[in-house]
Amino acid sequence: MIVPDILRSVLDRSLDRLHAVAPERVARITRDAATATALHRLLLASDYALDRLCRTPELLDALDRAPAVPVLRADDEPQWPMLLRRYRHAESLRFVWRDVNGLDSVEQTLARTSALADTCTAVALDAAHGALAARHGIARDAAGAAQSLVVFGLGKQGGAELNFSSDIDLVFAYPDGGSSDGARPLDNGAYFQRVGQRLIQLLGDIDADGFAYRVDMRLRPFGQVGRLALSFAAMEQYFQREGRDWERYAWIKARPIAGDTVQGERLLEALRPFVYRRYLDYGAFEGLREMKAMIEADVARRELEGHLKLGRGGIREIEFIVQLQQLIRGGREPALRQRGLLPALAALRARGYVPEHNADVLVAAYRFLRRLENRVQMLREEQTHAVPDAAEDRARLAFGLGYPHWDALQDELDQHRHGVAREFERVFEARTGPRAGGEALAAYWRDIKRSDAAPLAEAGFADANALHAQLLEFARLPLLRSLSARTRARLDRVLPALLGAAARSRAPGIAAGRALALVQAVLRRSSYLALLDEQPGALARLVEVMSASAWMAERVCAHPLLLDDLLDVRADATPPTRAEVGAALQAVLAAAATDDIETRLVALNEFRQSFAFRIARATLIDRQSAQESARQLAFLAEAVIGAVLPAAVEDLARQHGRLPGGGLAAIAYGSFGGKELGFGSDLDLVFLYDAGDAERESDGARPLDAARYHARVVQKTIALLQMPTPAGRLYDADLRLRPDGAKGLLVSTLSSFAEYQRERAWTWEQQALVRARCVAGDAQVADAFARIREDTLRRARDPAQVRADVAKMRQRMRDELDRSGSAGFDLKQGSGGLVDVEFLLQAGVLMHAASHRALCETTRTPELIAALAGIGWIAAEDAAALQRAHAALLARSLACTLDGRARIVPESDDVAAARLAVLGVWQRLGFADASVAAPAAPAPIL
Repeated sequence: MIVPDILRSVLDRSLDRLHAVAPERVARITRDAATATALHRLLLASDYALDRLCRTPELLDALDRAPAVPVLRADDEPQWPMLLRRYRHAESLRFVWRDVNGLDSVEQTLARTSALADTCTAVALDAAHGALAARHGIARDAAGAAQSLVVFGLGKQGGAELNFSSDIDLVFAYPDGGSSDGARPLDNGAYFQRVGQRLIQLLGDIDADGFAYRVDMRLRPFGQVGRLALSFAAMEQYFQREGRDWERYAWIKARPIAGDTVQGERLLEALRPFVYRRYLDYGAFEGLREMKAMIEADVARRELEGHLKLGRGGIREIEFIVQLQQLIRGGREPALRQRGLLPALAALRARGYVPEHNADVLVAAYRFLRRLENRVQMLREEQTHAVPDAAEDRARLAFGLGYPHWDALQDELDQHRHGVAREFERVFEARTGPRAGGEALAAYWRDIKRSDAAPLAEAGFADANALHAQLLEFARLPLLRSLSARTRARLDRVLPALLGAAARSRAPGIAAGRALALVQAVLRRSSYLALLDEQPGALARLVEVMSASAWMAERVCAHPLLLDDLLDVRADATPPTRAEVGAALQAVLAAAATDDIETRLVALNEFRQSFAFRIARATLIDRQSAQESARQLAFLAEAVIGAVLPAAVEDLARQHGRLPGGGLAAIAYGSFGGKELGFGSDLDLVFLYDAGDAERESDGARPLDAARYHARVVQKTIALLQMPTPAGRLYDADLRLRPDGAKGLLVSTLSSFAEYQRERAWTWEQQALVRARCVAGDAQVADAFARIREDTLRRARDPAQVRADVAKMRQRMRDELDRSGSAGFDLKQGSGGLVDVEFLLQAGVLMHAASHRALCETTRTPELIAALAGIGWIAAEDAAALQRAHAALLARSLACTLDGRARIVPESDDVAAARLAVLGVWQRLGFADASVAAPAAPAPIL
């Protein structure tokens, strides 16, 4: 190892001093070139290491061997501080050795340092408990159960990323009130106060061996004036009533490190709603900005610009960037509730909240800054975060970190800090004053009670007077007078910005009215105003979407939690596959694990609303195809049915037990079965079960036979789907397509269903089977249904009779259900509409499935068109025309449901072209409109 001239004297002095106290050990170690080099690196990097080796030369023989954890015996209490300190120093020396010789990554060094503090705290706590128990007995709760003090590590200790020479931020708590059981009992508050005091003494008092750890208790409730230890109940009450923004940030990293850690995790779970709001908490921006401003003022006052932690582009800015996203989203996304910074940043990166390149910049900077910070502290075990001024010290740092000189290290330091500062400014850019171009509307809103509608008219609102009246009524709401100054300031920025965005939208008046309704809905939750305040680009997208979709506007006003899904700009915002939808749902249900079915229903509803909004957003903003959106909506409904059906079975089992053998399955028909669901569509369902032994009963205290048992499960399933919750309802279900319609049984046996299809089903009911598929329930019943469906569809039929039946039924449906007229064309039931496409394909399957089994393998329209073209029944050019027509009609239909309108549209060029294409194929395949009376069959629900 070549040592620069500036450091040769440092190394020589260190070796001379060490040789003076341990000549034989030094000689033995330096005989081996590799070990000598490692020792030289240690001495050049750390005067603290040299001092410890001179005090305890035997540590030279154990530089990479962990010492034994000390045992603090009750009969040796005076020696406790010495044992703790020597153990801590021996381990710290080992960590320096490993770090400077490249044996540990920076993450490993931080984790080892944190684990050492955990161990010392736990050993000291056990000793303190034992000493107090000897005098006052064991602390117990009112029921007699033994109690233990729980020590929480906060800050870097809680995140398992403790600096080499950092103090440890601790908070003490105990589960319950009560008293100790000794001859001189103490109530638990006083008892644990004394345990905590003794723990602090053991860790922090200074003697000839130095100290183990500086202990900082200022993060406890009420700070330095608060009690040293509080009960869990008192802790919860404090955070409910007194908790402040900075405490939320502090408790992100909280971790029980000693005592009853299981009970400690229970308290953290109880405090979770304080730290992580259930809603999207964009108000965290302002709180962190205020904290950063205070830090910057202190940095300027104390001239700490080069401070590795607090200075511009320092470690604290990285922490703020990560903690901001955790606080905003952690209430809804448990994966973000990480204590350590790098795991939290990895979770944010994985979910798209921090872009890949930005995450790389922050990770590299964090590792660099933390390693440099640790080396600065290892130099003399000083609690410092500033690089030294002395040239010699700088040279030692540069050499130890592998740089040829200090300037090279300084250049890289500057690059990292610049990258962090740039990212911090991007994230925390202040949102003050009116948005660009909104000055006139901001002035109008500030003085609305004395203004007129002229500024609105100038902005582009056609009916400015009506909008002015709405805004004036809103401005007079009593609720506005009760807003905090912070919330009112947000409102005064957001509302003009919304009006400006509405004026530029496709429907200014509609957009403004819907935006005003949203603002009124979220006034009591200022964090939603903060979201709009902090995300001006998202605000513009919100107005664009709300102007196009009454469905989305109504739901986001009723459930503001959906705002994030509506505004999400991540690449993975929309679920592309059934498997991903199912996996996401299972994660939501696991997070809401409870026997309370209503709680699970709320979680299900929030999940459904969230994913439906993501699909709607992809449709409107990302221009996702209508066919893909309709398919995803069907996947979503399928996942929900798959969760609700087992929940209904579980609920019934509590009263009536379980039914051995057999099984139940849900069959989707119509647009659900065809994977072409719309926004707000109901679900066409049929339920089937395996009768098995008709005499069997459920095994509960109140047994039910198979027929009643399955009927109850179906009733419960439908009730759960349609039950109102604070998060809305899941779906309306329509069971009229079951055998014999509304007069039939709620649930059918497989055998009766097969017999009905074989003996009594109308042609249109067999048509309906073309789009039917199992979506949930027992796999054997699903397989049996698939066989019945295939057997029915593949039955030999007279093509002429199929054509006649299909044409007659289609004409009857047009006569009864077609709403086309002066208002426009009925996309579903009109001549040449979606039902014509469905009937055409269903007829083709009924006519040709007997000889072409592949026609039974799909329920989706595009695939059925391709399959029928594949067997030559539809000409290639007709198939292409049908595909285009179906896509166009479905897109118009989906747009109508998104905007809450009936599926009746003006006869535009694209609609006319689609109609002509459908009717042309309809006629070329021999389906003429029937003039004879329709058969005496009930009208189908398709």
